[in-house]
Amino acid sequence: MNEPKKAETPSLEPNEYSDQDAAQDYSAAGAEQPVAAEPDPFAVLENLQLENTSLKDKVLRTLADMENMRRRTEKEVADAKIYGVTSFARDMLTFADNLHRAIESVPVDAREASSAPVKSFIEGIELTERDFASRLAKYGVKKIEPQGGKFDPNLHEALFEIPDENVPAGTVLQVVEDGYVIGERVLRPAKVGISRGGPKPSQA
Repeated sequence: MNEPKKAETPSLEPNEYSDQDAAQDYSAAGAEQPVAAEPDPFAVLENLQLENTSLKDKVLRTLADMENMRRRTEKEVADAKIYGVTSFARDMLTFADNLHRAIESVPVDAREASSAPVKSFIEGIELTERDFASRLAKYGVKKIEPQGGKFDPNLHEALFEIPDENVPAGTVLQVVEDGYVIGERVLRPAKVGISRGGPKPSQA
């Protein structure tokens, strides 16, 4: 009898890389990659210097802005102290005007001929006027003294002209209402009468 043939097992040829082969290929691939070049130290230093210059410029600009802000704040605070009473001071000028009118309403001869109590009363009004003017000056309010001076449109308001050839044209000859300044600002211009017909004022 013939023995039955055993089924032959087909041999498998290797179709894949082994783990060792894969590791070798990976190492070879890595070895083929170029190594990154080290940065040029001089270029790095130059970039750092440029960055330092830029930062320094920004710091200086910031410091300058802060200094300007500080100065503006100080000026605003100073102006607030000086000009914060402007409205109140302007209202008080009417009181100063009334005191001055009360004194001027008494003629000199009538004052000399008046009794002692009346003289004391007038002197009291004059003292009150001087004291009030000193208190205004304490807050930067001062009277403008234009009499005999050159007309200044920034400080004076001309109400009329007075013919006079003996003085330069534009000279303040009469003060109708006193003017005042507070700090460097005009609180109320002085109302005046100025001359005309005289020589032109010098440009000095």
